[in-house]
Amino acid sequence: MATLSAYPNPNFDHHPPSSSPPSPPPSMLQQSDNVYFDSVSETPENDDRTVSVPSNSAVFLSPPPPLPPIRTSLPPLNPNPNPNPNYSSSQNDHVPPTPLHVSFNQDSGCFASGTDRGFRIYNCDPFREIFRRDFDRGGGIGHVEMLFRCNILALVGGGPDPQYPINKVMIWDDHQSRCIGELSFRSEVRGVRLRRDRIVVALEQKVFVYNFADLKLLHQIETIANPKGLCEVSQSAGKLVLVCPGLQKGQVRVEHYASKRTKFIMAHDSRIACFALTHDGGLLATSSSKGTLVRVFNTFDGTLLQEVRRGADRAEIYSLAFSTTAQWLAVSSDKGTIHVFGLKVNSAPQTNENVPPISESNAIGSPAGSSLSFIKGVLPSYFKSEWSVAQFRLLEGAQYTVAFGHQKNTVVILGMDGSFYRCQFDPVKGGEMTQLEYCNFLKPAEPF
Repeated sequence: MATLSAYPNPNFDHHPPSSSPPSPPPSMLQQSDNVYFDSVSETPENDDRTVSVPSNSAVFLSPPPPLPPIRTSLPPLNPNPNPNPNYSSSQNDHVPPTPLHVSFNQDSGCFASGTDRGFRIYNCDPFREIFRRDFDRGGGIGHVEMLFRCNILALVGGGPDPQYPINKVMIWDDHQSRCIGELSFRSEVRGVRLRRDRIVVALEQKVFVYNFADLKLLHQIETIANPKGLCEVSQSAGKLVLVCPGLQKGQVRVEHYASKRTKFIMAHDSRIACFALTHDGGLLATSSSKGTLVRVFNTFDGTLLQEVRRGADRAEIYSLAFSTTAQWLAVSSDKGTIHVFGLKVNSAPQTNENVPPISESNAIGSPAGSSLSFIKGVLPSYFKSEWSVAQFRLLEGAQYTVAFGHQKNTVVILGMDGSFYRCQFDPVKGGEMTQLEYCNFLKPAEPF
């Protein structure tokens, strides 16, 4: 069951809303008018949620004026430079918080970290802490999802002392430093994704899609057990593509809402461990619990376009990321190596949906795929695999999330230990990446 509510605007004058459709939350660099709604649609009889709103004739669910643009330099320090109204000076600033979650925003220009005290937002290039919210009581934030550079965030409690229930998604307006709405469920929230017009919530075995403006439930999907909350959405305006696990092991489900099409792709033999979408939702990269192969599919017809090999040994894939142009694919795993693969998905289009998947067998041999092509009909698939162009080696066993930077041929790497790396790879020579920057984002300079 999910209960939806939005909090009333204390300054609202109770005039009825305009007839024009509400606008989605704006970016930080845009201005917008307030958005109001005064009703929520009826709940279908076969739905497992209830809907409730305050008794007010209308409620407020819109970002106030946006935050100013990110500055690229720090102002002079003063005795109390932290502007956070929720910040408690009694807390020990010398003891770094424990990170519970890290995630990039939609264009990878910023990232957010949920901690056992609150949450923090950072700019990637140049690296800067933009702001933080440390709560006086509780404070644990297990999920924090940004909406580009907007002041609207989605928060879920987490850790040993959660700030909010772990079965609720809180819509936080950082301009007002308060929650302006919430989505409540019968079970723990496993993942959240935001678009300017949609909120997507993943539970253990369900995915819910809501309209951002009025919290109306638009779609609910049954999935196989999904403890990681795997779910991705495209970010192109007017072209909503959603990917989540299917009902079978190794299967992914692709929803094309514009064309009202559903596509099921049998991506792997074993369970899905990770996947990523391009910005327009046209390409999907998947990996399984074996962690040896990554496959790239056309989301419209399910065609297998390319397969690359991370390694021969089993590994847990933590993240996959496409570059903006879909020329490159980055992979992080518990092996401690970040891989960058060159993609060839813009070559001749493929339309055959019955392309048989290549076996994920881990035969041992030399990784010289192309040089052995003359006997490829005899050798196992391991010898024919496409290997990464560039690598960056980190601590094995640690959890890292990777994305492509805004500078050409760069990647940004976030560690659950607080590490921040910015590296550059040579697209021609390949090999080991060059480290450009390192810091610990749990111990940054004072925010501004």
